[in-house]
This record gives sequence, C-alpha cells and structure tokens, in this order.
Amino acid sequence: MSSSPSPDAATASRSSARAVAVIVVLGFSSLCAALMQSLVIPIQSELPELLGTTASNASWVVTATLLGGAVAMPVTGRLADLYGKKPVLAVSAAILVVGSLVCALSDAVGPMIVGRVLQGVAMGYIPVAISMVREAAPEHLRNTAVAGISATLGVGGALGLPLAAWIAQDFDWHVLFWVSAVLAAVMTIGTLVVVPHLRNAHPGRLDVVGALGLAVGLVGVLVGVSKGNDWGWGAASTLGMIVGGVVVLLLWGWYELRHHDPLVDLRTTARRPVLLTNVAAVLIGFGMMAQSIVVPQLLQMPTATGYGLGQTILQAGLWMAPAGLMMMLFTPVSSRLLTRLGGRTTLAIGAGVLALGYVVAVFLMDAPWQLMLASCVASAGVGIGYAAMPTLILTNVPAAESAASVGLNSLMRSMGTTVAGAVMAIVLTSHTTVLAPGTPAVPTGGAFQLCFVIGAAAAAVGAAIVLCIPRQRAGQEEGRHLAAVPDADDEPALVG
Repeated sequence: MSSSPSPDAATASRSSARAVAVIVVLGFSSLCAALMQSLVIPIQSELPELLGTTASNASWVVTATLLGGAVAMPVTGRLADLYGKKPVLAVSAAILVVGSLVCALSDAVGPMIVGRVLQGVAMGYIPVAISMVREAAPEHLRNTAVAGISATLGVGGALGLPLAAWIAQDFDWHVLFWVSAVLAAVMTIGTLVVVPHLRNAHPGRLDVVGALGLAVGLVGVLVGVSKGNDWGWGAASTLGMIVGGVVVLLLWGWYELRHHDPLVDLRTTARRPVLLTNVAAVLIGFGMMAQSIVVPQLLQMPTATGYGLGQTILQAGLWMAPAGLMMMLFTPVSSRLLTRLGGRTTLAIGAGVLALGYVVAVFLMDAPWQLMLASCVASAGVGIGYAAMPTLILTNVPAAESAASVGLNSLMRSMGTTVAGAVMAIVLTSHTTVLAPGTPAVPTGGAFQLCFVIGAAAAAVGAAIVLCIPRQRAGQEEGRHLAAVPDADDEPALVG
C-alpha cells in the first residue's frame, strides 16, 4: 500500500530545494563578480596601445577595480544591514552590467577606467551574499554555503586568468567585457527572480560622511601602495597619498566613534575575536595574492634564465587554474572542519596549509607541474581560511551589523592583496640580472624564492595571530549567531 508524503515533509522538501537554488544563485553571482579582478591581466601589457595612452595611465585600468571594490565592500554591507540584502545585491549586479557595457563600448582610457571602477563596485555583492546565505541556508548546508561563497573571492581571480587569456588570444579584446556583461545580466536576473527578500532590515540611516571619509582614506592609502613602485617610494606623490590617506582614516575613526549610527561600529570591530580575525585576513589575503603574482611570472620567464619555464600567458593561466578549482573543491572539507573544530581552529589550519604551500614552492620550482602542486597546496589553505573568516566574524557581531562586518573583513583581505602586490614588486625589481647586453633586467631565481619565503612567513604569522583568538566550541559559535538572526517566520521557507 503506497503512501503519499505528509504535508510537512513536502513543505520541507520544497523549502530545501528553494534554499539550494538561492545558494547556487548567490555562489554563481559572487564568482562572476570576483572574475573582474583578473579580467584584464592578460592584456595589461597591450593596454597602452589598445587605448592610445601611456603605460602609467593604462595601469589605472587595473587599479580602478581594486579601488572600487575596496570602497564598496563595507558600504554595501552597511546598506544591506539598513535596507535589506536583496535590494543591495540586485543593485550591485546591475552596476556590473553597466560597468561591463561601458568597458565593452570603450576605446579610450577615460571611459575604460570609469567602467572598471563600476566593475569593482559590483564586488560589494560578495560580502552581502556571504552574510545572506548564512541566514537563507538550512542548518545542514550553512557552513558549506558560507565556505563556497567566501572562496569565490579567490576562485574568481584564479579561474579568470586562463578564461581571460583564452578570450584575449582568440578574439577581439572587447569580447572580454561583452562576456562579463552577459554574465552580469544572468546574475541580475537570478538575483531578482530566485533570491528572496528577507525581512531583516534594521533601523538606522546611512552615515554619508563616514562613507565619504572611508572612501577618501582608502583611496589615498591604496593608490600610494599600489603605485609606489612606479612613482618611487620616496616620491612626494607616493608619500603624500599614503600619509594623507592614513590621516584621513584616523580622522574618520575619531568621527565614527562619536557618531550615533556609524558606518562601521569600531567598538564592535575592536572586540578581540573580530580584530584578530581581520588582522589575519590581511595576512591571508597577502598570501593568496603573493602566489597569484609570483607563480605566473616565474612560469612565463624565458628558459634562457636557467630557472624560467617559458610558458605563454594562456599556458601559465591553465597551470594556475587547478589552484582555483582546489579552493572550491575544499568547500566541503572546510565545512566539516568548521562544524567539528569551529572557526578559530579552522582558520589557523588554513593559514598553516597556506604557509606549507609556499615552503613547497621554495624547493619545487623547476617545472610547471611543481609550481602547480605548490599553488594547489597554498590555494587549499586559502580556501579553508576564507571559509572560516566569515564564520568567526558573524559569530562575534550583532545581527544588525552582520553584512557591514563581513564587508569590512573582505576589505581587509583586499588590503592584504594590495600590500602583497607592492611587496612582491619591490622584491622582484630589486634582485635582477641582465641576460644579454641591451636587454631589460629580469628578476633572479633567488628573488622568486625570497617571495615564497615572505609568503610563508606572512601566513605563519597569520596562523599565530588566529591562535590568540579566544577559544569557543563549534556549537557555541553556531548558536550565538543564530540567536541574533531574525525569527524564522520572517522567511519560513528558507531559514533552517
């Protein structure tokens, strides 16, 4: 005698299926936003000719996205806390559409920079998606969903390189941006149709002065750090940007502490678990970017050097692609670690594995497959670490500040990647050799090894800092945050 499923079971099944659809859309959309990081890397050397400008001006095409993302992440997080996450996600996706179209229709550096800024702003989608998926996912999928979406920050950059290299090699360079426009359109439609509007907005107003102050300070520091190698670290322009940015950020902090409804609650940020997690985010972000910069260069160095591996841009991207996939493949591993060990131990393990990847690279750099192996180990550590950071943040902040706090943590990762770019450039340009008279100087093999040692040291220090976070049992971490999440009757079909 057959029996039909009970109404409760059918409702639960529909709820679970809908939650999975939401997770898939948020993950796909976050990956699309993260792809913008490496979209123009394969054509970076050709940009001056393509845009009819100088190399110095063309370099802003890369820097603009970094600046847009850095400013957007904490601001979009705060907007999501105030007005709800779905509207902010939808607007971020629409901004990516506009930015991609501007770039696709551009042949001059000015409009291209504007479009790239908009593409960077759209990266604010990612921290909001991380915050939302923790509320929307059923309990048994929560850690996996957070881990997967958080990992897209690294996966997008790694997978974007071979994809962009292939498109740039076989098609007109504008196709890069037409593809990103199509992806952004799918991302927008998916967000509007599938992602629910959870009724979890919190009372308050956007701190406009705080948002402007943070933007000015961040732009000053990041421009100074990212351009220091080109302008000269002792140049007035470099020092003026960095020092001016730091002064603005100090004044911004003074203002925020006295504001009744700040953009970023610095008292919450100063809590030991949150503060140490954000410091570790800088170091782990440094570690992720260091290998993303150094390994492709080593792969593409001419074999005449004795240590270069003579790969094309596309070949180098393909050798790096498995590292990006490794971050995603480690999502279920990260989820199990979070469930069994908690965020603190999981983050320390991730930083330790990242350091191990660099140690492997120091001794294995004689063949492309060896560097691929080292990158996969390092990327596994990044994937584990990126999964744990949002969990630690969300555990230790009020629900009313969840998206803003995750956005600030994402900003700290971005700061780490910027510093890594500057440090690696200094090392690689200060240890050089000339292969033949009249040819440009190239980094020595020892310079690449030194970069790997620095990356290992940064990750190891990150692991040590994480171990200073007060210990909590995994169950305590989960329970504490869920107590702050809005009641299930806000969206009963989604909250586990």
